[in-house]
Amino acid sequence: MTKRTHTCGELRREHTGTTATLNGWVHGRRDLGGMIFIDLRDRYGVTQVVFEPHHAPEACAAAKELRPEFVVSVTGVVRKRPAGSENPRLSTGDIEILADRFEILNRSEVPPFEIRDDVDANEDLRLKYRYLDLRRPVLMRNLLLRHKVYQVIHRYFDGLGFVEIETPVLMKSTPEGARDYLVPSRVHPGKFYALPQSPQTYKQLLMVAGFDRYVQVVKCFRDEDLRADRQPEFTQIDLEMAFVTREDVFAVVEGLVERLLAGILGVSVTLPFERMHYDAALERYGTDKPDTRFGMELHTLTDIMRGTAFTIFAAAVEAGGIVTGMNVRGGAGLSRKQLDALNDRAKALGLGGLVWVKVEDGGLHSPAAKFLEEGRLNAAARELDAAAGDLLLLAASPERRKALTALGTLRLELGRERGLIDTSAHRLLWVVDFPLFQYDEESGRWVAEHHPFTGLYPSDVPMLDKDPGAVRADCYDLVWNGNEIGSGSIRIHDAELQRKVFRVLGLSEEEIRGKFGFLIEAFRYGAPPHGGIALGLDRIVAILAGTPSIRDVIAFPKTNSALSLMDGAPSEVSAEQLRELHIAIGP
Repeated sequence: MTKRTHTCGELRREHTGTTATLNGWVHGRRDLGGMIFIDLRDRYGVTQVVFEPHHAPEACAAAKELRPEFVVSVTGVVRKRPAGSENPRLSTGDIEILADRFEILNRSEVPPFEIRDDVDANEDLRLKYRYLDLRRPVLMRNLLLRHKVYQVIHRYFDGLGFVEIETPVLMKSTPEGARDYLVPSRVHPGKFYALPQSPQTYKQLLMVAGFDRYVQVVKCFRDEDLRADRQPEFTQIDLEMAFVTREDVFAVVEGLVERLLAGILGVSVTLPFERMHYDAALERYGTDKPDTRFGMELHTLTDIMRGTAFTIFAAAVEAGGIVTGMNVRGGAGLSRKQLDALNDRAKALGLGGLVWVKVEDGGLHSPAAKFLEEGRLNAAARELDAAAGDLLLLAASPERRKALTALGTLRLELGRERGLIDTSAHRLLWVVDFPLFQYDEESGRWVAEHHPFTGLYPSDVPMLDKDPGAVRADCYDLVWNGNEIGSGSIRIHDAELQRKVFRVLGLSEEEIRGKFGFLIEAFRYGAPPHGGIALGLDRIVAILAGTPSIRDVIAFPKTNSALSLMDGAPSEVSAEQLRELHIAIGP
């Protein structure tokens, strides 16, 4: 093999007359009147190579054998392309290589799909041949961007005095969140390790140990239902700091995001980020991860509808629920069929339906107008800042959160359908002051809104016994363009308070000792106040790359059913392996 002197993205006009050797993959071949053109590709770019019969007849004749994805080494002289044949889409588009000789380093079968960005192949096929899919320029760019993100992260945190420490991958199972991936122990029959959902307890122990600034880019694992922004294994930027308030955590994270946007995209962002209370996020956007790149905010109309004769609204208000609504600007032109589809969607989201009101020059028009008092309808229109041509959507439910989240989902869907979202914008905010607990009707107990190590406001400690639902968490989520990018909190560092929170969550003393005794004991030896956050690296890279799916920024992702179509994982194992692990497979 003749080693390359240059990459396929390196040569320019100033290299004219230079003899160069390129190694790469044949991206395409064209036969034009005896002359053969090939595009040679590597991860750096594409260079056009020309075989001319009068210049190198043997090489030109042999080049007829070349096919897409053959691996070749080509040597020739760099020359300017003829006037008018330049390709401004390529960084090497002003030049070409006049080939003297070439060598086929390896042949390729016909690929199952073309190696190009706009390939018409379904995702399952591309995942089965992921090593070919990764040759496509768009995915290669995504992974190179991910590499740049890693470099920014390491330099940034090193500059702030953080210490990178690796925490164990085989740990104790503490199933208080999503399901664990379990690993059986061969040498301890009947016992299991868990793959970490997060290094949470380890990083808190590092604070107890005196490493006051810890960071790690770490793989984590959750056995949960998947979607576009979830994978069974994912990567997060995990950090923890001692002797801090949440504002200290905010400052560090905001500095990182500022550095990433400037260094990767050349985009500036205003600091500090907006802070939004959890309740305000729900009431205005119907979600705790609001997309603020467009308006169409929700407005609470409960007081306006209090005392109404309209049965649906009256029942919701009397039950302590909510009436809420939003204004779809210019939406009065929607057809009855489209409005019926919106109503069906609202029902699918758990509502009884929607009340729609068209705002026209002649007034307000709605099927509900004969039941809903005109004065209340006009008051709702004023609250929603309605103008001629608008469409008002009103919803009610005895369950406040159900009505808000359903209308919030419709807001996002309509925002996408109507092109209201500024996809070039980067809107970041902190959602703060979540409730510490949520009551789970199915299990009949309190569960942690985030995780059981989340700190709470000192003034709310007495309510742990009286009214757990009213306790506020000293926690925070970072939201970027409507995506939850990170979640963190100031932690509990007092052993007895931690024990008390575990009891509210329904853990017995025996369970507390068995699952978290090591952490409780550590807190007795001088645990400092501390807090931190975990940021989803895959989601961050996906936003920077402008792709909606984190699968596009992970080298070898799983499908929505957690399968690796390329290598067939998960797979069966031999009976001998199972015997060694003291495991029997049931029916």
